[in-house]
Amino acid sequence: MHILVTGGLGAVGAPLVGELHKRGNEVWVADRPHAPGPNYLRCDVGIHRQVARLFEDRPFDLVYHLAAEFGRNNGEDFYETMWASNAIGTKNILRCQEQRGFRLVFFSSSEVYGDWDGVMSEEVLAEHPIRQLNDYAISKWVGEQQVMNSADRFGTESVRVRLFNTYGPGEPYSEYRSVICKFVYHALHDLPYTVYLNHHRSSTFIDDTVRTLANIAERFHPGEVYNIAGDEYHDIRTLSDMILAYLGKDDRLVEYVDYEAHNTRDKRSDNSKARRDLDHRCTVTLEEGIPRTIEWQKKVYGRE
Repeated sequence: MHILVTGGLGAVGAPLVGELHKRGNEVWVADRPHAPGPNYLRCDVGIHRQVARLFEDRPFDLVYHLAAEFGRNNGEDFYETMWASNAIGTKNILRCQEQRGFRLVFFSSSEVYGDWDGVMSEEVLAEHPIRQLNDYAISKWVGEQQVMNSADRFGTESVRVRLFNTYGPGEPYSEYRSVICKFVYHALHDLPYTVYLNHHRSSTFIDDTVRTLANIAERFHPGEVYNIAGDEYHDIRTLSDMILAYLGKDDRLVEYVDYEAHNTRDKRSDNSKARRDLDHRCTVTLEEGIPRTIEWQKKVYGRE
């Protein structure tokens, strides 16, 4: 199969590219930085001319569209870039899909569930009024609606995936990254950080996420949307305590706050559709995944 992965240099995109290669596919990568590689195409998805060039003389069967700005606070601090990438970028990809007919996997987020306080099954957003709590969440829901509208108007075939707190080796640190990545980095470097006590998550190890995503190429069901999440439902403090315990450190630099405004309190996922259709399996527990993430950061940041 001929596959394009936009955002293929990212924390999820890069291992996904590797997994698709292992399965015998011809895989091309599009991303914003300059990078080497015979199958690498530099592209800012927010610029239509650059997106259109991706498909010149390249008949892709499937496109995984990961390229996007990530994170709630990033979406506030750099909202112009986020909306250009997440909304206009998705529209640019869809215009090319409408012209060329490839199948599409669109990457959404658990953030789209916003203020929903029950179990997050895929049907919730179709059946209940949901208020997304920040611009990043809104942009991802806009992307999903763009995908659905394209299917209705032009007959395009797409699958939407909502990732729940994917973590693990390969995610470089910034203040806009995932909570486990930030906690590990701060703990390693003896930097203060904040733990929000009344929040719960369903964290997913990168290997489990990537295996399920790669399965979509072989089990494509047009029009479907899938939660991809871990089976362990936990509070945020649990993550911090596990990281500090592994590193043999106390919590003197941790500030504990009841909750974070404009952020979903509890993300309890229903994964039954992904298990049924995509053979989604959670094989790496937090007890195993967090140490693997810490050891990776130790090597990358020289904290052995």
